[in-house]
Amino acid sequence: MSPSEKEKMLSGLPYRPGDPELQADMAAAKVWMVRYNAALAETPAVRRALLREQLGAVGEGAVIRPPFHCDYGYNIRLGQGVFLNYNCVILDVAEVSIGDGTQIGPAVQLYAADHPRDPQARAEGLESAKPVRIGRNVWIGGGAIVLPGVTIGDDAVVGAGSVVTRDVPAGATVVGNPARRVPARAGD
Repeated sequence: MSPSEKEKMLSGLPYRPGDPELQADMAAAKVWMVRYNAALAETPAVRRALLREQLGAVGEGAVIRPPFHCDYGYNIRLGQGVFLNYNCVILDVAEVSIGDGTQIGPAVQLYAADHPRDPQARAEGLESAKPVRIGRNVWIGGGAIVLPGVTIGDDAVVGAGSVVTRDVPAGATVVGNPARRVPARAGD
């Protein structure tokens, strides 16, 4: 028996996002997002309970300020004390994991969704997925974009507005488009 489109997606193989099972999962996530994003005035405990309904894992003290947008939710794993500010987008067609104590600024976008470079495969409607892994105690400044397959090491800093196209070593600071490592400054 050949794998389902969902199984292909989760394993990183090319898949068809229009598959009925995947579309049903996305529709359920959209319904959940309406509820979650309407809960801005609720207590953090109520919002955390809502997060646990849809996300794959939610560590103690994790906070996502609404509005928040994702594809499925079930591929997102938040460590303890994770903070995502307003208007974050996570395209979680593969696992997106965020380590303990990481802080993410407003309007940050984390993309596990990828598209074929071959125009024929794109024309056929195929997509693929590559996990995004963010370590512990990372700071990602507002408006940054993290592309599919990127790993950001513990204690790293991503400057506001940066586009992260490749892995970031632990403790490094990266800025720009594409994001490049900058030397540590005295006093940092």
